[in-house]
Amino acid sequence: MASNTAKKPFDLAIVGGGISGLGLAIALLEHGIDLTIYEAAPHFGEIGAGVAFGPNAGRAMQQMSPKIYDAFITCKTGNQHESKHNSWFTIRVGDARRADKDGFVRPGKKVGDALFDCTLSGGGGRGGVYRAQFLDELVKDLPEDVAKFDKRMVDMTEAGHGSGDMVLHFADGSTAQHNAVICCDGIKSKGRIWLLGQHHPAKEAFFSGKYAYRGLIPMDEAIELLGEEVAQNSQMFLGYHGHLLTFPIQKGKTMNVVAFNSRKTWDDDKWVVTTSKEEMEADFAEWGGHVQKIVGAMQKPDIWALFMHPPCETYTKGRVCLLGDAAHATTPHQGAGAGMCMEDSYIMASLIKEAQDVDDVQRAFRAFDQVRRERTQKNVTTSQEAGMMYDFELYGDDLDKIEESYQNRMRWIWDIDLEAQLREAKEFMKNVKL
Repeated sequence: MASNTAKKPFDLAIVGGGISGLGLAIALLEHGIDLTIYEAAPHFGEIGAGVAFGPNAGRAMQQMSPKIYDAFITCKTGNQHESKHNSWFTIRVGDARRADKDGFVRPGKKVGDALFDCTLSGGGGRGGVYRAQFLDELVKDLPEDVAKFDKRMVDMTEAGHGSGDMVLHFADGSTAQHNAVICCDGIKSKGRIWLLGQHHPAKEAFFSGKYAYRGLIPMDEAIELLGEEVAQNSQMFLGYHGHLLTFPIQKGKTMNVVAFNSRKTWDDDKWVVTTSKEEMEADFAEWGGHVQKIVGAMQKPDIWALFMHPPCETYTKGRVCLLGDAAHATTPHQGAGAGMCMEDSYIMASLIKEAQDVDDVQRAFRAFDQVRRERTQKNVTTSQEAGMMYDFELYGDDLDKIEESYQNRMRWIWDIDLEAQLREAKEFMKNVKL
């Protein structure tokens, strides 16, 4: 990954080696930026689950780096049928309680039948990836000496002697000093706590009222259970206080499943807990045949509590900036969280490319905050709203209102003009007074 670009006169720390951190690092290295990634785990790795990228994410990756986009293309899986190529999800009612006495949820439509497709807009690549596989592809483009492992950041302080540098403090007692820091350390970000302050009401995520069972089903088995059309294309089954979605990953070899349900509080210290198959099946006992077959095929279920960040008034302070889930951790109900992280990385890398010194890096952080905060926090709030809609908690079980909302609510996410946003950020960066 050698670059012909001259090295910049500053160095950066990227805290966190997930999708955001790695994508940002790859793009920055191509611009001659000296950086170090600090990863808490002993090696790069992610829990193996499926994640969706919309058209906006595909465009961000394409514009950020051919290496990142190629990794995405290598891993991505879209709908397997040509007739569903432009469909985000096919929407169905999965809950048998929504049916009338004759079993219909709409004239001519029974529980489990396709009601409508949410069609894509915005161009660009889209698809589901197996998170662990995508990370493996990104790592291939990273020099071995860039990352330091077993480095869990617990705090930051400003360096003495008037340098303005930041000192990272790690759980193993070691420290590291850098000119500036980008915190990509996820929903439990220590960087966020440092930046906002120990007593800030938005310093930590809160429980969204939803939890999810996640699982993978081999596609051959899924087809046998559900038929080709349902198994091989993205589906969403709506219900009372819960919903279930599926989409193909691993080039169509696997069906990814996420089954959501509701509760008022989350009292366990752990956000991922093991549960019994009986408990999971009980959550969907009153649902229809499609959903019960899917739930029945999920083995060794884990419950994932879904947390989200409250809005905050800034993503940056001094020479520190939050990016990705550290800035705007969201529920997954619009399938846009990972895409927003990729947009972040594209804008941030493009701004830092323009920086000539560390003061310019600080200006880049301010410009990033200016153009990214409103959009990304809007995704957090509207994603929670979307989850309520799928669970008949926003418009009740009025399928006409749900369809009208669903057909329009994703456009602002997919149709973003990232180049226009970057131009706005660059103009703002020029005029920042430190």
